[in-house]
Amino acid sequence: MLPGAGPSSGPGGTGHPRLLAVRRRRLLIGLLAVLTAIAVAGGVAAVATGGEGEQAVTVRGPDGKLIARVPLAGDTFAVGYRNSIYRTLAEERYRVLPDGRFELVELAAEQVAVLEEYYAVPGPPRPSPPGDRLPFVVDPDPSRPAVFEDLRIAATDLGERTLFVPGSEPVPIWQRVVTENPSVILDIEES
Repeated sequence: MLPGAGPSSGPGGTGHPRLLAVRRRRLLIGLLAVLTAIAVAGGVAAVATGGEGEQAVTVRGPDGKLIARVPLAGDTFAVGYRNSIYRTLAEERYRVLPDGRFELVELAAEQVAVLEEYYAVPGPPRPSPPGDRLPFVVDPDPSRPAVFEDLRIAATDLGERTLFVPGSEPVPIWQRVVTENPSVILDIEES
């Protein structure tokens, strides 16, 4: 190549072709990194809100009629009841999964016998942390995961089913069921 032939390296010159290729590649990589960060942030926000809006625990009658709707401030809720065998209070505590289903994550009771005998969990019950509604808790049986899209329960006067959502007042479901069929359906819905 003769001197002076090819790209100019002075002011206003385009530089060496390899240098230009490296600059373009760096620019492209930087742009892809920014776009990826935006996409990931958007995906995390969509998972956190379920995609559409605010999540709530809903309670509906078998006919689909809304009995209660309680917005979720976090990802947990509980259903308390009076155990018909032991006649003491117990709770099933759930965590809402990113796909809108919910999973049983803890059991609580006034009496250890409810946890050991009625639920027959493999691990020993332990004292609840300070401020808990009930004195004993235990993890559910890990060999039998309980994950629900919706949950049908009986809201009778005997069972006194009550919905507990952190940051909200308890909802006495059993007092709101005014039909002869005490069945209700718990679900996670978005607004």
